[in-house]
Parts: sequence; structure tokens; C-alpha cells
Amino acid sequence: MRIITIVLASLLSVFPANAFEVQKVTEGIYALVGEKNQRSPTNLANNSTHGVIVTGDGVVLVDPGGSWKGAQRIHEEIAKITDKPVKIVINSGGQDHRWLGNGYWKTQGAKIIASEAAVEDHKDRGSLQMSVLDNLIGKELDGTEPVYADTVFNENYSFKLGGLAFEITHAGQAHTPGDSFIWVPEKMTVLTGDIVYVERILGIGSQSHSGEWIEVFNAMAKLEVTHVVPGHGHATNMEKAKADTLDYLVNLRETMRTYMDAGGEIIGSVNVDQSKFSYLEQFENLAKRNAQQVFTELEFE
Repeated sequence: MRIITIVLASLLSVFPANAFEVQKVTEGIYALVGEKNQRSPTNLANNSTHGVIVTGDGVVLVDPGGSWKGAQRIHEEIAKITDKPVKIVINSGGQDHRWLGNGYWKTQGAKIIASEAAVEDHKDRGSLQMSVLDNLIGKELDGTEPVYADTVFNENYSFKLGGLAFEITHAGQAHTPGDSFIWVPEKMTVLTGDIVYVERILGIGSQSHSGEWIEVFNAMAKLEVTHVVPGHGHATNMEKAKADTLDYLVNLRETMRTYMDAGGEIIGSVNVDQSKFSYLEQFENLAKRNAQQVFTELEFE
């Protein structure tokens, strides 16, 4: 019996019942901080951070979760914070956890908002994302179907809920083509989706553009921000956001350009020195892939 108890305790430590840490950012705003590892059956594809803004007339949720069950789990967390309904869900970008939970929230009566570029990305990559999630989370994907935003904008979209103003800006391609940041001026809080990663290394993929990402970050940084709710990691300040995201992007592009100017080729690009950022989680898994992708970008600039 003692052995069984030890085994069960060990399993519970590996497979937590709840994959979110609820972090109060400021009055009325919370970050649901998910795991920083790969998508899994336990995190339900919610290996990401989500924003919850409670107003007098209901809740605004930034990013719906990566699956139907992932959205349900987010709803369970919101219910611990407030009994107000989720009225609006914003898709901040094109990754699965930024939109594949839309179907659940539609059944709850929520209005879903996304940039045009994000919706195009959802349509382009949705089938592939569903296939990948089927491999990663298996039966926990049950019930998940691609559902697109019903309110779509080009560059800017503003609204109020419960007297609180929200401003959504799509300033260009960052981690994905349709990434947007959400500014809540009264709270001096910006919710960034995958424009900002803290504590773990960001990912630069074929759907990203590191150069434009820098421009998008700088557009966001012009705001008078006190609180940053990132797409991955804990809510923080702009100094930390710059250190873990902007500085990484700038450093990698400058280092890669120097390497290429010296005649370096793509096969060796994975070995450019990124050790300054080795403190970031997932560094060993992603740094070399990021380097190769940036090399490819710079070849065409």
C-alpha cells in the first residue's frame, strides 16, 4: 500500500490536476499562467498565458485556450475569480491556444474578436494544428473544431465593456502573421499574446518574422505601460519583457548578420553564440531552430 501511495503521489506531481497559476496583475485583471513546456494531455494545449479582465458588465478573455477542454479549464479558473459571464474573447494571434478554444466560448454566448491576418492564419494552418494536437493531446482534443472570429478588424479595434476601454492593435507580423496587443489604458496594462515571451525562450518559426516582430514590439512599447501580461510566462513589467523578448530578437539578428557577412552558411548557423540567453527555459530545445530560421529570413532581406 505504501508503494502504491508513493507512485500515485509521484504521478500527481507529474500530471497536475490544474495546469494554471492564477496571478493577480492589478485590480480586475488576472493572468492565467500555464505551463512553459510542450502541449500535453494534462495542459490540454494551454501551455500559454491568458488574460482575464473583469468589468462591471462581464469578463473579457484574451485567448480562449488550445482546445474545447482547454477552454473549459479556463472557464473553471475564471469561475474562481468572478461569477460574471465571459462576454468577449479576443484571439491575440494564430497559435492554437490563441483560437482553437473558440467553439466552446461560442456556446457560452461570447463575442469573438480577431485581426483579419489572424483569421487568415487560422484558416491556413488550422488543419495542421489540429493534426499536431491530435498527436500531442490525443483524446483530450475531443470536441474541438475550428471556429473563426465573428468580429474581424484590419489594424485597430476599440470597444468598451462595463465602462472599461479596450484598444486592440495589429501592428504587423510577429510570432504569427496576425498577432495583436490589447491595451487597457485605465489599468496601464497591455496583454500581448505571443508578441512577448518571458522566462522561456520565444519561438521563431516559418509563420514568424523576427524583423517585423521587433517593429511590433517597439510599437507596443510606446504605450505608458505599468503591467505586461505576456503570451508565455508570468505578468511582468516592460523592462523584463524587453530583456527576454526584444533583446533576444535584436541580438540574434545582429549576431546572425555578422556571421553571414563573414561568409557563414546555413548549416553552421545553428552554432552562433546565443549563450547570453541560456537562462531562458526551453533554450536547448529552441535556440538552434530559431537561429536557422533567422538565417533564412536574412537571406531574403
